[in-house]
Amino acid sequence: MAYLFNTPDDIREMLGAIGVDSIDEFFDQIPGHLQLDQPLNLPGGLSEPELESHLRELAAANKGTSSRVCLMGGGVYDHFIPAAVDEVASRGEFYTAYTPYQAEASQGSLQVFFEFQTLICQLTGMDVSNASLYEGGTAVSEAVFMSMRVTRRHSRVVVLGSLHPEYQQILETYLGNLSCQLDVIATPDGAADIEVVRDALDEETSCLVIQQPNVFGTLEDVESLCEAAHEVGALAIVNFDPISLGLLKSPAACGADIAVAEGQSLGIPAQYGGPFLGILACKQQFVRQMPGRLIGQTVDRNGERCFVLNLQAREQHIRREKATSNICTNQGLLALRATVYLSLLGRQGLAEVAELCCRKAHYAAQRLSELPDLELMFASPFFKEFTLRHHGDSNQLIDRAAAAGFDLGPALGRFPRLRESLGDAADQAVLVAVTEQRTREEIDRLVDALAATPSAPTTPEALSKPA
Repeated sequence: MAYLFNTPDDIREMLGAIGVDSIDEFFDQIPGHLQLDQPLNLPGGLSEPELESHLRELAAANKGTSSRVCLMGGGVYDHFIPAAVDEVASRGEFYTAYTPYQAEASQGSLQVFFEFQTLICQLTGMDVSNASLYEGGTAVSEAVFMSMRVTRRHSRVVVLGSLHPEYQQILETYLGNLSCQLDVIATPDGAADIEVVRDALDEETSCLVIQQPNVFGTLEDVESLCEAAHEVGALAIVNFDPISLGLLKSPAACGADIAVAEGQSLGIPAQYGGPFLGILACKQQFVRQMPGRLIGQTVDRNGERCFVLNLQAREQHIRREKATSNICTNQGLLALRATVYLSLLGRQGLAEVAELCCRKAHYAAQRLSELPDLELMFASPFFKEFTLRHHGDSNQLIDRAAAAGFDLGPALGRFPRLRESLGDAADQAVLVAVTEQRTREEIDRLVDALAATPSAPTTPEALSKPA
């Protein structure tokens, strides 16, 4: 039985309603050279049991972090998620609730978002947070637009080359049809040179975008970079790793004006690359330029505590030309997961997770560097992620590890924007991320496996092979 079908009478009724006699006549408006002159090369239809069986076979081909050892990084990380996060987030009151738009929205949902904002402010040291954005990449772009409104400078944006290349790509897309210049400062040594950055900034710059830890896993001198931005009247935007704040200074303590992040590490599974959670927080004086929704606390007519949507500067609520953003929703369910996760860990738990990540990452870096074909690419300090240089094509290293049940990466050669910083060395670079999930035994097994499978001989042809 077909899943979707129209009877001949249905078809005649629809064609009559739009004023054509046949389906062929309906498609006459499409130029002939764009129309197929033969049926699509599709397999035959399946019955419902056959389709279910086929989908199960496809699903079984996926290998998750529960069946392999994950040391992949680049913005998505394999952190432990307490069972209580899934238990609370799966409750029907939250799981099936539609995104609240108006003041009469569920008080329970609004309270969750208010608690989320509170926790993000405590985490970042900033004065105010919105109730989440889509994900980390668009959060960076929204922060840039916010800085342009605050400074009233619309002609120039500066980002470090150590900002995630996909975030750079998103920002480039957002700015593509605007008369705004996007300048990227190369970071060939794995972290920014303060004097180079200072020379690149001027009175036309609206903001400087910094990632901490950066895409290579290394740590930037965020305080000095923020000072350099402020010297020319620009805002400092810091894209941070939430887990790292268990050990590192908060964005506010480093002088950031706006703090943004990808919140996936806060109780959200890798789930095939999304959906994830965008975080944005800022200083109090910039709150009226903040995108998205903001939840406030007040009292009702009976004097009882209640929550409301306030500062609704979105296109849905006010005229487009006065809106701070066209963002019309937030990641409510994932913000709930982050709220539960942070509440369960608390300050001490977050610090312990961060310390475990840091210690295990440094142990892994030390052991892997003992292998003759591997070395750390940069001498800069790092937190939980580091860049290895493989004396050959980095994809060979990834394949050798994968064959032994370990997932590394990504290879930095896959990102054209990183070649501007690393040159041909990008083909030798691979990221390794070590979270609190990894054990000494797993790290030792990885080293033994790589030592037992020598890499292919290094040749000029191998080094120039596309990633």
